[in-house]
Amino acid sequence: VFFLVFIGETNSQNQVHKSTLSGYVKEKGSGELLPGVTVYIPSLQTGTSTNAYGFYSLTIPKGQYEVIFSFVGYEALITKLNLVNNQEFSLGLDPAQLKLEEVEIIAEQQEKISEQAQMSLVKVPVQQLKDIPAFLGEKDVLKVLQLMPGIQSGNEGSSGLYVRGGGPDQNLLILDDAIVYNANHLFGFFSVFNGDALKSVEMYKGGFPARFGGRLSSVVKMDMKEGHKEEYHGKAAIGIVSANGVFEGPIVKNKSSFLLSGRRTYIDLLARPFMSADEKAGYYFYDLNAKLNYEFSPRDKLYLSGYFGRDQAMVKYFLKWSTEAELYWGNATGTLRWNHLFNNKLFANTALIFSDYEFEIDVNGKHFSDDFKLEYKSGIRNYTLKIDLDYLPNPYHHIRAGTQITLHQFTPTAFVVEDKLIDKLVNEKKVYQSFETGFYIEDNLRLFKKLNIDVGMRLSHFIYENKQYVKAEPRFSAAYQLKPNLAAKASFASMNQYIHLLSNSGVGLPTDLWVSSTDKVKPQSSHQIAWGLAWDFPERNFAVTLESYYKRSQNVIAYKEGATFLLVNDDPAKVKPVEWQQNITSGSGTYYGAELLLQRKFGRLSGWVGYTLSWAKLHFADLNHGEPFFAKNDRRHDISIVGIYKLKKNITLSLSWVYGSGNNYTLGKRDYFALTHQLIPDFRWGRTDFPKSEWIIDYEEKNNFRAEAYHRLDVNIQFSKKKKRWTRIWEFGIYNVYNRRNPFFYMQSFKEEDGNLVGVLEKVTLFPFLPSVNYRIEF
Repeated sequence: VFFLVFIGETNSQNQVHKSTLSGYVKEKGSGELLPGVTVYIPSLQTGTSTNAYGFYSLTIPKGQYEVIFSFVGYEALITKLNLVNNQEFSLGLDPAQLKLEEVEIIAEQQEKISEQAQMSLVKVPVQQLKDIPAFLGEKDVLKVLQLMPGIQSGNEGSSGLYVRGGGPDQNLLILDDAIVYNANHLFGFFSVFNGDALKSVEMYKGGFPARFGGRLSSVVKMDMKEGHKEEYHGKAAIGIVSANGVFEGPIVKNKSSFLLSGRRTYIDLLARPFMSADEKAGYYFYDLNAKLNYEFSPRDKLYLSGYFGRDQAMVKYFLKWSTEAELYWGNATGTLRWNHLFNNKLFANTALIFSDYEFEIDVNGKHFSDDFKLEYKSGIRNYTLKIDLDYLPNPYHHIRAGTQITLHQFTPTAFVVEDKLIDKLVNEKKVYQSFETGFYIEDNLRLFKKLNIDVGMRLSHFIYENKQYVKAEPRFSAAYQLKPNLAAKASFASMNQYIHLLSNSGVGLPTDLWVSSTDKVKPQSSHQIAWGLAWDFPERNFAVTLESYYKRSQNVIAYKEGATFLLVNDDPAKVKPVEWQQNITSGSGTYYGAELLLQRKFGRLSGWVGYTLSWAKLHFADLNHGEPFFAKNDRRHDISIVGIYKLKKNITLSLSWVYGSGNNYTLGKRDYFALTHQLIPDFRWGRTDFPKSEWIIDYEEKNNFRAEAYHRLDVNIQFSKKKKRWTRIWEFGIYNVYNRRNPFFYMQSFKEEDGNLVGVLEKVTLFPFLPSVNYRIEF
C-alpha cells in the first residue's frame, strides 16, 4: 500500500503539466454510488469509467474541456471544466425518463464493448431483470443469466448455472464481496437473490480478471443497493408463491442510509387447512437483506451488509410406526467494508467477510415401543480478509492489486444415529480446516490507440494440515481495433479451485456436499482460451459479440458408482460413517464451442438474441469403463430470444423464448430383482432376520440417451398507475404459453404385450401452462 502511495505521489510531482480530475458518480437524489459510468472527453478522444464503488480518476493535460458522464438507464450529463490544478468533481445522474419517440444517440456517450479489453463479460441492467418474464412471477437474477449464450440451467425451472460446460460448483457467486455457497430456494427452482435489493449484476464467463479466483467456470458479482440518502422509499409485492418488501432511507441525511429487504413464501400456510392432524407436510423459505453505510468524509466510507436465508421442509406421518422428518438449509453472510481514497489516483477497499452455509436432516420416529433418531449435518464456513487497491496514473493505465486470506471450515459429515433395535449409538463429527490465500496484480493499458490489453497474475496458496498447494494463475485479454466500433478480441485464463462440490443430482440440491482439497484430493484446475469479435452500432443502440472458446479441466471429482451423500454403510445393524474421500473419483473435462449475442440494453425496445453451439465431455478412469462420455448438460444447440417493449409509459410487454438440445441421461439396458444371503432388520415388521434384496441395473454406457429438445415461450405484461402517494403495478404472466411438455426426467418401466414384459420409457413433465399474477406498490 505504502509503495503504491509513494509511486502515486512521485508520479504527481513529475507530471507538472497535467492535472487529475477525480470524484464519485452517484444517482441523483438517492446518493447511490454508480459503478461502470463512462467518463469521456471528446476533444482528447479519451476517457475512463467508475470502479465498483463509483470512483473515477482521469489524469490529462491542463486546459478547458467538455466532459460527458453517461450510464445505461440514466440521462447523460455534459459539463465544461477548466482544469488548472487537481480537481475533485463528484456529481449525480438523473434516472432516464422514457421517451417513446426515437432520439439521436451520441456515440461517445455509450459504453462500447469494442473498446474494452475484457471479453466474455455479461452485464444486464437491473431494470431489465425486473421486466423479463419470471417463473411464477418471482424475479430471479440467475434465471435471467441463464438466457445468455454459454449459460444453461440444469433442469426445467432450476436456478443452477452451467457455464461453458462446467458444473454448478465452479461458479463464484459474490454478494457484496461475500461468497454464497448454495444459491437455491425450493430445491433449486428459485435463487436466493432478491432483485429489488440489487444495484448491479455482472458475470464473467472467461478471460477472468486476476482479482477473481477460486472457481473454474464463471464469476457472478452482485452488489446490493446502499439505501436512499435523502428520502424514505419502499416497495411491497405479493404473488402466488411469496410476498416481499423493501424499505430504505436516510439515517443521517446525505451522510448515512440503510436498506432492508425481506421475502417469504406462504406455501405452508395455504396447504395447512387441507391436511389432517396425523399426516402433515410443509415447506417454506425466507430471506433477509440488510445494509448500512456511513460517509465519514469524501475519502472514507464504511459499509455493513448482510444476508440471511433459510429453507425448511417437514413431513409427518403415522402408519404402524410414526416418523417426523425435517430438512433445513440456509446461508448467512456478513461484510464490513471500508473504502478509503489515499489520493486522487489511489483507491482502496478493505473488507472483513463472513460466509456460512449449513444443511441438516432431523428424523425422529417410533416403531412399536422403540424410539429412533437420525441427525445429519454438513456445511462450510468462511472467515475472510480482503484488500483491493485501484491505481490510475493516466487514462491509458489502470493498475489493480490486492490480497485475500480465507479460513475454510468444512463439515462434510456430522452424523448421529440412536436406535434401540440396532442397539447402537453413532455420534461422529469431523471438521476439516484449511487456509486459502490469493495475491494478484493486474494492469489494464491502452497501446498504440488501437490495442487495449489487460494482463494479470494471481498467485494462490492453499494449506490443508501438512499439505500445501501453490499455483500461479496467469490472465490475459486484449482487444484490437480493426476499424471504428469493430474489434478482434482474445483471452487466456488459468484457474484453480480448492473446494469441491460432491453431487449425485447435478442440479445443486441441498444434499450436495462442499469438501476441501486434501493430501489425497487435488485441487481442480482449468485453462481456457477464447477469441472473437465485438461490434458496436451506437447509432442503433445495440452491440454484437461472437466468441469461440476451448477449456480443459483437471482433477474434477465425482462420486464413485453407487455412492451417496449419506456416506454410511448400507447395513443399519453395522452403521458406520464412511470417509468421504473413499467414495470419490477424479477425472478431466473438455469443453469447447461458439457463442453469438445481439444485445440492446435500453430504449423503447430492448433485449437480446443469443445462440450457443457447444460440446462438453468428461473422462474418469473409474466411470464408464474408463471411456470418455458426454456430460449430462452437454447441449449441442441453445437459443434464447428476449424482448422488452414499452407500449406506453405505464405499460410494458415482455417475452422470452428458449430452445435447447436435450440433456443426457443414463438408461439401463437390463434390470432385475435379486435376493442376497445377507439378513437385515426390517423396521416395519420388527424382524431382525429379513433377507436383503437388491434391484440390479446393468448399464452399458454413461449418459447414453439424449432427451428430446426443450423449448417454451413466456410472456409478461405490466400495468403501472401513479397514485398520489405511491405507484401501483399489476403484473400478469404466463409460463410455457403453448403448453410444451418438456421432459424433467425419464422413468424406465414395463408393460405387458402379448404375454411378454416390454420395456417402456416414460417422460415426466413438471411445468405445464402456468399463469401468474403479482401486485406491488412503490412509494
